[in-house]
Amino acid sequence: MEYEKERERLVRSLRVHNIKESVLDAILRIPRHLFIPEGLRRDAYVDTPLPIGHGQTISAPHMVAIMCDLLDLKEGQRILEIGTGSGYNAAVMAELVGKTGHIYTVERIAPLVEFAKKNLMDAGYTNVTVILEDGSGGYSEFSSYDRIIVTCAAPDIPEPLIKQLKPGGMLAIPVGDYIQQLYLVKKDSDGTVHKESKGGVVFVPLIGKYGYGYD
Repeated sequence: MEYEKERERLVRSLRVHNIKESVLDAILRIPRHLFIPEGLRRDAYVDTPLPIGHGQTISAPHMVAIMCDLLDLKEGQRILEIGTGSGYNAAVMAELVGKTGHIYTVERIAPLVEFAKKNLMDAGYTNVTVILEDGSGGYSEFSSYDRIIVTCAAPDIPEPLIKQLKPGGMLAIPVGDYIQQLYLVKKDSDGTVHKESKGGVVFVPLIGKYGYGYD
């Protein structure tokens, strides 16, 4: 019950960002504390990033909400996520695409893959597939995708991600090193690509072939 009240307070605070009700409802349904290391669960519903180990973080709830809102996720869509982390962002998207949709989420750090799988299972999500891979160039096996979301900052927008996007699809990705911008990329039905900056952000770097190199 305590977590439920904290989650309700969090969702009320997110309304200042003019987020769609569908996204807020999804966040309200998800037990974020299950996606955070036990020692940090007291801060699960504070609107801040939190460390999840291996130099990675779970994004602040407002950033998760903003990116999902920008992508206008719908029932039945096929989504690619690059950077699974603890699985929380995938859970929010899984709520939004419903049982007829599916989330394919790629993570390069093996222990986080296992952490995310357990968290998603404990939270009851069956429409998410977690993949251990360098996701900087996307994941072509299940393409093309209605939406692609990248939760780490790339030096540029990787061309393979644009290729794996369906005509009419959208991609949200942070770009930059010390100074980062969140870009919304739209692909028209004829394949024309439009890019629009949505403001400054701070994310961990994308590591991999199309990122900042291998560590």
